[in-house]
Amino acid sequence: MIAARTPAMHFLRNNRISRNNCPTVTSTAIIAAAATYFASSSNIHFFCSSSSFIVSAANRPSNRNVPFVFSRTRSSNRGVTSDIMSGGGDTSSSSNVGVSPPVARREEDRVVMAGKVDDGLNRGPDEALLLNPPRAVPDPYGWMRDEKRTNEEVLEHLKAENAYTEKLTEHLGGLRDKLYDEFVSSIKETDFTCPAAWGEYVYYSRTFEGKSYKTLCRAPKVVDVKAETDKWSGLADDPVLPGEICYQDENKLAEGKNYCGVYTKVSPSHSLAAYTADFIGGETYRIFIKNIDTGELIEPEDASPETDARIVWGIDDSTLYYFKMDDAHRPYQLYRHKVGESYDNDELLFEEKDDLMWLGLSKSNDEKYLFLESGSKETSEVLYLDLSDPTATLQSIGGRRNKVLYEVEHKDGKWFVSTNVEGTPNMRLMTCDAKPNCADEWEEVKDSAGATLFNGGIERTLDDVTPFKEHMLALGREGGLPRVWFIRCDDSGSVDTFEQLSFDESAYDVGYGGNYEYDTNVAVVTYDSLITPAQTLEISVADLTKRKVLKQKEVPGYNREMYGYERTTVLSRDGKTEIPVSIVYRKDLRNAAIESGNTMPTHLYGYGSYGSCMEAYFSATRLSLLNRGVMYVIAHIRGGGEMGRHWYEEPIGAKYLCKRNTFDDFVDVAHYLIDSKKTEPSKLSCEGRSAGGLLIGATINQAPELFRVAILGVPFVDVVPTMIDETIPLTVVEWTEWGNPNETKFFEYMMSYSPINNVREGVTYPACLLTGGLHDPRVQYWEPAKFAAELRHQQSDESGPVMLKMDMAAGHFSASDRYKYLKELAFDYGFLLDQLDLA
Repeated sequence: MIAARTPAMHFLRNNRISRNNCPTVTSTAIIAAAATYFASSSNIHFFCSSSSFIVSAANRPSNRNVPFVFSRTRSSNRGVTSDIMSGGGDTSSSSNVGVSPPVARREEDRVVMAGKVDDGLNRGPDEALLLNPPRAVPDPYGWMRDEKRTNEEVLEHLKAENAYTEKLTEHLGGLRDKLYDEFVSSIKETDFTCPAAWGEYVYYSRTFEGKSYKTLCRAPKVVDVKAETDKWSGLADDPVLPGEICYQDENKLAEGKNYCGVYTKVSPSHSLAAYTADFIGGETYRIFIKNIDTGELIEPEDASPETDARIVWGIDDSTLYYFKMDDAHRPYQLYRHKVGESYDNDELLFEEKDDLMWLGLSKSNDEKYLFLESGSKETSEVLYLDLSDPTATLQSIGGRRNKVLYEVEHKDGKWFVSTNVEGTPNMRLMTCDAKPNCADEWEEVKDSAGATLFNGGIERTLDDVTPFKEHMLALGREGGLPRVWFIRCDDSGSVDTFEQLSFDESAYDVGYGGNYEYDTNVAVVTYDSLITPAQTLEISVADLTKRKVLKQKEVPGYNREMYGYERTTVLSRDGKTEIPVSIVYRKDLRNAAIESGNTMPTHLYGYGSYGSCMEAYFSATRLSLLNRGVMYVIAHIRGGGEMGRHWYEEPIGAKYLCKRNTFDDFVDVAHYLIDSKKTEPSKLSCEGRSAGGLLIGATINQAPELFRVAILGVPFVDVVPTMIDETIPLTVVEWTEWGNPNETKFFEYMMSYSPINNVREGVTYPACLLTGGLHDPRVQYWEPAKFAAELRHQQSDESGPVMLKMDMAAGHFSASDRYKYLKELAFDYGFLLDQLDLA
């Protein structure tokens, strides 16, 4: 899986949820997502097993996202002049008249060169395709870039931006406190996730009132887990289950640190816990291994080299596999570590020399094989290692073929392959005997009647297949919604029946739960919707109507009957594409608006990149908007994967030279909301994070008149200057996502939508809040800083205020501390409500 410019929640959807396959994401993402969903929606279960870090919610998608898991810097010490009381004239309230933003110096002659430049950098794999002569891209705020984050003048400018933002919003302190209290009151602070059986134990995590991080726990397996957990007193000091022990307290790890991202895996014998930790937010980790019984580290604290977050145990407790990263933060070397020995002696098993390719690691669900995935956005290769054979070497399963993606699982001596081989729009499910170099032998999986399960057509998508002893689970999409299929096998291992899990609501989110036992006759899934808090369901494999609610997310004070939702479609400007839209509101306030003929304040959210899906999920924190009369709208625009991979890929999706479809769709949905009298421009706000921040930046450049407010979270807005430069993390691997602006084919098109290059002079823009993280390796901090300066420089005096809020102690995924995250969300919502005159 490739790291991506993505909102945190995306990492929790469509991930492999089984004992031996983990979402290939950094713990930073997981921690932030935990904070988000602890506060907002799902019954998240963090489980660490012999080879996987498990997340179960209604499994949020992973992406800036996966290239082949389909569900999966220039430095300058030049200064800055910042004066919080001088410069432009935007203000946010009458109490702050005269408060002006920091004035960032413009270097009008500063440029970035795109194309064929003799600078020793990788400009693209084919020199013949490069712009020649090269083209200059204006970069007047390029001096803000400081890779070391030590330039005092740059840091002072960021502090001045924060001071300006705080000054303009100081009148909202009471509202922020009220929102924060509402967020906290809507969650059960002392709680636990749904226990999941593995071996002789059940594993779960706990949270405690007043503590910022989770605690990982386990207890001896019992016959009826739900019956036992129902006996829990609800008190923090009492065990959830008899014999409970804590084997990882992240609160202790976080003591004295501003950030704490941890990724933990229990060993095959259940005796050891290996974990990687990041205490900066930059997504660079070190490995620690401890004895669960004693809590003592069995290796020196500083023994490990810097690594990627992902670790996988071998067949026993003696071996651990991990990645090292290159200078561009790309996992590119796979190492085998003998536990207790020096890391200097570790064996290098594989090195990926192609800068376009990113490594991922997993285990087969039956624990027999280690899978090494190397992939770009368009091409992948899977190699396997027989863990039972100490002399085995990595061997390729299907080779590496241009624009062929595939992912592999194992069951009963056969590979099960999800692939787009032969150019199918979506993934096919194929199989063959488990052996190397077998691509020519792949055959489609059919049921007993001869019907193909997944043929790669546009009607049904396949994101994942997970085998168990007598059945398989498949995760995908149909009709624009996530689906789970049960594949039952006969005694020979062949497919007998194929059945889809169904639900009553017209829009929902569903995914795998904690399915950690290979030999089982039940499956665990998680379910939620716009108005239904997350449930963990146990379903009989033999009869899908036999369902048991193992755990229901408790939302104190929530009355489901008070809220309503709609699922509709909007016709895009091309006259043929129907864009799915999900809408949620409080019913009494919506009915009152309709009866009086009034419009409603409306918040429009979108993402639309990497084939990632924005699902119709439940959010407890969203209630604070709905209860104040805000209608919340999710636009399932092209560039995402809601309708399948063709919704993302060329020629009709939103990638490469059709990327503008993403922005056009979003604007078309905004027009629909206005034209249908649901809202009006003075009451319409919009929001997106990361690549979704690119969406918002391009949207307000295209149609600033449609919006009163815009929130751009860690926004990817400096598109062309970033994608020119191979030294910035993610750049090269994302040439197969956005295109390479060094090439003639892509330069003009990418320049046409790159937000920072298209701010319109003298145009009235909505009020904008931009956020960033100083240590963000995905979207560098200077991107929102530069865009804020460019907006102020170009926009009219009648525009709304432009505020930048830079977290000086976090990375891409905001605060790892769940309470700090809620305070930051209260800040965002406070700004939003104030600008909509709802404060």
